[in-house]
Amino acid sequence: MNKDKEDCKTFLKEQVEWCKKQDAILEEIETKLYKMKELAQYVVEHKLSSVEIDGLNEKLFELKSEVQFLEKQLHSVVH
Repeated sequence: MNKDKEDCKTFLKEQVEWCKKQDAILEEIETKLYKMKELAQYVVEHKLSSVEIDGLNEKLFELKSEVQFLEKQLHSVVH
């Protein structure tokens, strides 16, 4: 019976660590999405040259790629 309790305790500790890692990834995604929103709002509120727009588009693409990478990490381990 004691072995079962230890196994259960170990399993639950692993689950807590997994949840912490998932939470950290979600926080990173949220931060990047917020940056993307800020860039989009900036474009709406300002008259920009095509060069500035291209630069912001590159930054948005970069952030999008980073979010997609993080999403893959989020789904890479099914527990």
